[in-house]
Amino acid sequence: MAELVFICICIVAAFVLAIYRAPLWAWATTAALAALTWQFGIFDGGPASALPDLLSGIAWLVAASLGALSVPAWRRQWVVVPVFGTIKQVLPRVSDTEQQALDAGTIGFDAELFSGTPDWRRLHAVPPIRLSDEERAFLDGPTEELCRMVDDWEVRHVQREIPERIWDFVKKHGFLGMLISKEHGGLGFSPQAQSLILGKIASRSPDVCTIVMVPNSLGPGELIEKYGTPEQKHYYLPRLAKGQEVPCFSLTGPTSGSDAANMRDVGYVTKDMHDGREVLGIRLSWDKRYITLGPNATLVGLAFHLFDPSGLLGKAENIGITVALIPADHPGVNIGRRHLPSGAAFPNGPNWGKDVFIPIDWVIGGDKMVGQGWRMLMECLAAGRAISLPSSAAAGAKSMLRFSTAYGRIRKQFGLPVAKMEGLEEPLVRMVEAAYVNEAGRAVTAAMVSSGEKPSVISAIMKYQSTERMRRSVNDAMDLHGGRGICDGPSNYLQSAYQMVPVGITVEGANILTRSLITFAQGALRSHPYLYKEIQACQDSDSQRGLAAFERAFLDHVSFSVSNTFGAFFHNITGGAFGTAPTGADSNARWYRQLWRGSRSFAFVADLTVALLGGGLKTKQKLTGRMADALSELYLTACVLKRFEDDGKPDSDRVIVALVAANGLHRFQEAMRGAIDNFPVTWARILMRAVVFPLGSPYKPASDRLGRQVAALVLEPGPVRDRLTRFIYVSKDPKDPTGLLEVALVKVIAAEAAERKLERAIRAGTIRRYHGIDWIGEATTKGVITADEAAQLREAEELTARVIAVDHFDPAEVKPHFMTAGHNARAAQSAAAE
Repeated sequence: MAELVFICICIVAAFVLAIYRAPLWAWATTAALAALTWQFGIFDGGPASALPDLLSGIAWLVAASLGALSVPAWRRQWVVVPVFGTIKQVLPRVSDTEQQALDAGTIGFDAELFSGTPDWRRLHAVPPIRLSDEERAFLDGPTEELCRMVDDWEVRHVQREIPERIWDFVKKHGFLGMLISKEHGGLGFSPQAQSLILGKIASRSPDVCTIVMVPNSLGPGELIEKYGTPEQKHYYLPRLAKGQEVPCFSLTGPTSGSDAANMRDVGYVTKDMHDGREVLGIRLSWDKRYITLGPNATLVGLAFHLFDPSGLLGKAENIGITVALIPADHPGVNIGRRHLPSGAAFPNGPNWGKDVFIPIDWVIGGDKMVGQGWRMLMECLAAGRAISLPSSAAAGAKSMLRFSTAYGRIRKQFGLPVAKMEGLEEPLVRMVEAAYVNEAGRAVTAAMVSSGEKPSVISAIMKYQSTERMRRSVNDAMDLHGGRGICDGPSNYLQSAYQMVPVGITVEGANILTRSLITFAQGALRSHPYLYKEIQACQDSDSQRGLAAFERAFLDHVSFSVSNTFGAFFHNITGGAFGTAPTGADSNARWYRQLWRGSRSFAFVADLTVALLGGGLKTKQKLTGRMADALSELYLTACVLKRFEDDGKPDSDRVIVALVAANGLHRFQEAMRGAIDNFPVTWARILMRAVVFPLGSPYKPASDRLGRQVAALVLEPGPVRDRLTRFIYVSKDPKDPTGLLEVALVKVIAAEAAERKLERAIRAGTIRRYHGIDWIGEATTKGVITADEAAQLREAEELTARVIAVDHFDPAEVKPHFMTAGHNARAAQSAAAE
């Protein structure tokens, strides 16, 4: 019995040493003490027992080995130098574009999750939503007015383009220059303010949001502001801010979509005539497509590969990716016709040029910035991807929820509001979750960017996760609305979002790419506490300096790996009971502890994955996609807990947080399970499963009972519904389709008591409800309801009829109105040829 106790003590000691990352000498000393204890037989079995002799020998061997490795010179000679040499030989060289992508942006809270021991103080240091008085006034003033001006049906169907009055308004009020500093004539708004303004516009019209979003995202304005020459800033920024120039940015081409760095667009440094004199410049040939604002642009930002075969710049022949500004009316520039992405109305189209000569000072930043284009793009994208699409995706999810809770309460089938039917309660609750999570992630991430961070990994998470959740919300809203949602027309408030969902999924790095190649594959390098340091050390041209740097990082990495292995197993075997939670977390402390536990498991699996697969990780895209999903759930659930605290911990939201956290942890578990079950190295798969799931699967999705509580909260007008759908455009005008929903919801709820009386009478056969019969008047005459109740019911019936009505058209109205005479002639010729 004593021997068993001692073995347990040794195991506990090993866990303590590992988890707290004890130095090698401490391990050696502990092993030596264990050996002495066994050797001198402090047990009932005495020294004659064979088992203590065997264990004592093992303990002495371990103690001696660790003791030897505790000597720096021996450790370096026997372990570090051989490992350094091996890695240096097999490690593939990081390309310039890969290096620039890795160097772009900053490391934030994502590093805490990769560490396995997240510091919650770093999360809580991110400020809550804060707007200046000027930003708040702009959100409540011009932005609200712009939303009121927009007729979505006119935009996306009647004109299929943005009306001139909308363009004039956004230019006049500076919408196109929100990110341009006040110094250069812009509004100089914070990323948080830009996010909220874009979101409010998106909740009204995704098309209009796009023409505001693009100039305030990756494009000429941001690139000039950050990298332009003083002359470029002085000339272009005021013009861009006032809308005197409409910019587009040309990156994607027919052969370079997601693989943008593989573009074939090319420029050669040469000399030629410009404005009557010979100047140093670039002769360009390019072919671009999918360029948003391209058909309307007056200023084209262009990315291309630059070569200097004659050495005119005094640099290498292959200069690299470069970005230049070209007026759209410059000779040789061809602005093509329009694409119709998902039938959307925002301008989008191709442009191209062949042997177009431009002066060298049209390069953004001048000749000093040639070859720096990819770095510039990656640095801007690291921040911009965290703002633009997450803002519209959050607004989209909130809008779908607002519309669906109103329609679901107004529309009745089988004597019930459809949203109270269990089959539709499920998608409604998913919409609640998407709205809460997307807004939580949007607010926290925008605050990070407002504080000066450029969170490249987190921005990738937000881009693909927020748009995917919006896609699910739009589909759920369509399911709840049924035929009302699929019949298009002026009264349809879902179709614009439905049409635009594929656009958000595809642009700024298609979600499949972002999930499978960027979020984890690059995140593991960028956010891992030691891996990137080891790679940099191995690629150092100074071998001695590289070895010294590698030794520090490698030894810390080994300690980190051992700690994660023991730590993950400990927290999983104890159910996360000993995880760390921040002070004041109260009822949410359990969720913080589970996130801590999840972070330990994620760090362990991530570390082992990178160590074993190395450069082959890029080809294991199902695996990296699942790891990206797991990381995303940890980050977004942490944002949810922070949002709850930033909102003042409203009691009514606790059930929403519980539902979101339970579902998030379950999705995290399933992503980890998928990664582990499909891990290609057998022994590692067995180890991962034993460490991460020692007692099986701990998490289950939120219960139906919890979902029912959440659904009941949002079907009532009030603070919960308003908080869930904050910062979107909410109309109260009954002439507006969405305003009609708001007005009808209040009236229908007010008439529910009278309606119950009427329903009972109809079921009893006292009143008949068929077309051609005034059943409300009959109910009044028979004393079923009062005259006041009858008036309530008539008003509710009239509003309900308008809410559920669908548009219908004369056949001539729905023929394509954009078909030209030339198109008709070609169609006639084709028919004649057949």
